[in-house]
Amino acid sequence: MWIFGWKGPSGFSARSTAEEVTEGIDGNGLTAIVTGASSGLGEESTRVLALRGVYVIMAVRNIEAGRKVKEAVLKESPSAKIDVMELDLSSMESVRKFAADYIASGLPLNILMNNAGVMATPFMLSHDGIELQFATNHLGHFLLTNLLLETMKKTVLESKKEGRIVNLSSEGHRITYGEGIRFNKINNESEYRTILAYGQSKLSNILHAKELARRLKVEGVEITANALHPGSIATNLLRFHSTINAVTNLVAKYVLKNVQQGAATQCYVALNPQVKGVSGEYFVDSNIANPTNHAKDMDLAKKLWDFSVDLTNPK
Repeated sequence: MWIFGWKGPSGFSARSTAEEVTEGIDGNGLTAIVTGASSGLGEESTRVLALRGVYVIMAVRNIEAGRKVKEAVLKESPSAKIDVMELDLSSMESVRKFAADYIASGLPLNILMNNAGVMATPFMLSHDGIELQFATNHLGHFLLTNLLLETMKKTVLESKKEGRIVNLSSEGHRITYGEGIRFNKINNESEYRTILAYGQSKLSNILHAKELARRLKVEGVEITANALHPGSIATNLLRFHSTINAVTNLVAKYVLKNVQQGAATQCYVALNPQVKGVSGEYFVDSNIANPTNHAKDMDLAKKLWDFSVDLTNPK
């Protein structure tokens, strides 16, 4: 990681902000969906993409919170183009409704930023009876991406511009169960460990991007898929751990990125021309990085893909 302001090959570092990595880039004519856009990294990504001229669709659970963010961005940038749509990634019904409504709108889609997530939750099941972190962080985004992929392909053909799918992962993918993905124990409460389950979901984000990148390359489609670690940031992801959250907020100004720096890598991967044609990679601090061996295991990626298709297919 490019810490202490040391710049990597891209010319950016851990201290670079989302505005800095997109400086001078014209996003007019592009349309993006940002999940989890009502707070934290999603909110900052929405602000910066809109600042660059991108038409941003905020996909949020809380519509009222999303509207407040939209109002704040418009106050700063009156010409910004933003809309808010409801999406709960822990519910496949909600994901399907969002995708159907989006497709029915006839809007193009150049950028899909799979940003939303939960972290280190107590053992809970989603609306569909699947462990919450795996369901929200991976499965909801997997289904959303598949449902919107034809729209992205159509947009590429009509606009002659590369499409980009951006998965927010984490260095937390390094701390997971020994086998990487516990396919037969996703819902095993007795062996559930909050941090390991989070790592499993973040590993899934990388594997999803890698397998999707492989498939798109085989098809010859000009859409890239990449994953990234935003950095250690004080956001509300740790809301289920009040003590850890309190300590995090105390030390944040000394050792953690701020939100403007935290959103840099996802905005870089979504918009910067340096990333054109780059697919199936893992980024840290706006530079290509090296994930774990599990994250580079294409057999595991294929197995996860098939497993995810099975879980998301209507029964």
